[in-house]
Amino acid sequence: MIRRRANLLAFVACAAAAALAFSIFGCRGGSGSPAAAVPEATPFVPRLVKQQGSPELMELKPSDIPGLAMVEVKNVELPGVLETSGQVTYDDRRVSTIVSRVQGRIEETRVSLWDSVSRGEKIVALYSPDFMTAEAEFLQAHDTSKLIAAPGVGGSSDFAGSLTLAAKRKLQLLGMSESDIQSIRSPDPTVWMRSPLSGVVVENKVQRGAAVNPGDVLFTVGTLEDVWITGDIYEDDLSRVQVGQGLEAVTTAFPEQTFKGMIARVSPNIDPGTHTAQIRCEVKNPDGRLKPQMLAKVTIVTRPGSALVIPQDALVFDIDNYYAFVEVSPGLFEHRKVAIASWSRAGYVRIVSGLKAGDRVASGETLQVNALWHEAHGESS
Repeated sequence: MIRRRANLLAFVACAAAAALAFSIFGCRGGSGSPAAAVPEATPFVPRLVKQQGSPELMELKPSDIPGLAMVEVKNVELPGVLETSGQVTYDDRRVSTIVSRVQGRIEETRVSLWDSVSRGEKIVALYSPDFMTAEAEFLQAHDTSKLIAAPGVGGSSDFAGSLTLAAKRKLQLLGMSESDIQSIRSPDPTVWMRSPLSGVVVENKVQRGAAVNPGDVLFTVGTLEDVWITGDIYEDDLSRVQVGQGLEAVTTAFPEQTFKGMIARVSPNIDPGTHTAQIRCEVKNPDGRLKPQMLAKVTIVTRPGSALVIPQDALVFDIDNYYAFVEVSPGLFEHRKVAIASWSRAGYVRIVSGLKAGDRVASGETLQVNALWHEAHGESS
């Protein structure tokens, strides 16, 4: 028993001595020269090449960025059919407004918004002393001309006729129709305004009893027998369209019906933001199914064409424009602004401007390339 106790005490003493030695030598080792530090890798910052009169270029090896590939801008053949989206609008030659030409008030209205009206139909009755004055002058001129033309009176018939014509012209300028002028028997301050064409009331700005002034628009009437469909054509497709070209239109509301028409106008202006020009297509609408603001798909039969396309991941959107990194020479890239359009094949876009067939552009890791471009300029992407 005594021997076992002695052995235990010896074991504890040895363990304590070993712990003390470890602590001493460990402290000495920590206070000695530190282990050699692993050097940090220097971040890669591309170099800019600036040339007078030329765009800035960035030096970059595509092999330095995993996943970056170079692709070529391709010229793809287009079929002999040109498609675009459009919107139905009124033919502005078939829209007319009824405007007050006097100061007065609304006495009565016979139509409301979206009512169908016929040409010459009574629309709104206006009360104005101006009508009474002009009608009185007309009646007086008419009576005077009769008196001058009577036998035995030495007046000039030409003078009498000019008086009547001037008074009649004044009534026409106030908005009275020919039939209303011929039916005047006594001065009346209330006159009916009539519809200038057959169509639909598309705007109503009057209320019974409301005051009106010269120039106030009372009603707008439009016809839907023929409508316009306005669409956008990319500028590189403009050579494929011309006035008089036939087309077909289909709407989402009536997908089973095809509306036929032709190109009536091509805009002389190009939208600088989209690089498109508007076309106006004159389309027959005998049953009135086409309504203003409807969307339509327009198909134009034309000659074949071509378009430039690149993968979508070859573009970056920076600030408010799309850019591509074009390799102008081996290892040198230009940050070039491009204009794009949609393309039928998923993952690709159509190039409207900024690139040409055969250009080599970076693809796949363009976000990283764009970040390096900003870093080279001392900016954060």
